[in-house]
Amino acid sequence: MAVGVTAPIVRRRVRLAPSAIPLIAGLSPIALAVAARRSRARDVGICALQMWAYAYAYKTPHDDPAAQAARVHVDYPLVLDRLLGLGETPTLRLQRALGRPRQIRPFDKPLVWTHWMWFMVPHATVLYLLLRRPQLFERGAVMMYAVFDLGSIAYHLAPTAPPWWATDGEDAADGRGKAHEPAVRRMMAEYGEQFWRDRWGPLYSVLGGNPLAAMPSLHFATSVMAAHLLSEAGSLPGAVGWTYTAALGFALVYLGEHYLIDLIGGVVLCELIYRHGHRAAPALSAAGRAIQRLEALAHAQT
Repeated sequence: MAVGVTAPIVRRRVRLAPSAIPLIAGLSPIALAVAARRSRARDVGICALQMWAYAYAYKTPHDDPAAQAARVHVDYPLVLDRLLGLGETPTLRLQRALGRPRQIRPFDKPLVWTHWMWFMVPHATVLYLLLRRPQLFERGAVMMYAVFDLGSIAYHLAPTAPPWWATDGEDAADGRGKAHEPAVRRMMAEYGEQFWRDRWGPLYSVLGGNPLAAMPSLHFATSVMAAHLLSEAGSLPGAVGWTYTAALGFALVYLGEHYLIDLIGGVVLCELIYRHGHRAAPALSAAGRAIQRLEALAHAQT
């Protein structure tokens, strides 16, 4: 478990390959499952270690910004969004209709906070299931974190630019010209600098880490999954989940964080897992039984 937690931190110093980081860090939740007996605290710990592994699977493609920028896909999401927007991307249409140049309006601020709240929503959903609907917890946690893990694979294989990056002049990393499209504002960064002031840079460096991880949108995919899981828990939690998801989807497109096609990709990823994830149940169950046998051996003398 210690190796899995430490390896991502020292990866540059010991020159670990980016592809090795998720594999090594992914051992830490398994190690905790063997080392500790089943409890709510262990369940929370396993989820936290899973997200530790995901965070670095998400970040490591950007360890070499120039190499990543040389592989980035800029054109296809822009072309598809122009088709969806009937000649102009939905982001530009919304920013021109509702925004004001170089201004953060009162209308914009709740949308930025809706975006920032996302960092809690998937995990708060899983925690709600653990505390209030424990019979739904195991399946819900597996599906939620499968969305994160499968999405991170896409970020390694096909780095894709979000609207604010794709239309922002020249890339300083390698001089690559970006799309010939009017610049999209990134309102979240504009408001973040105003609200957090000197704390914005350090805060963004912790919560960000990979600007070329847009397709599929895991913001939206995990929120759709949260809405599904909350709907299983009850009509009121489900209504809250779907209301938040709708608000987040609008915010992501309007604020310039994602193309509409990124959100559609996120929905496809979520629905494949939610509706067809049961096909992986036999393999996952076999792996779970193997870990339980190791746990039993580890605690046989205690």
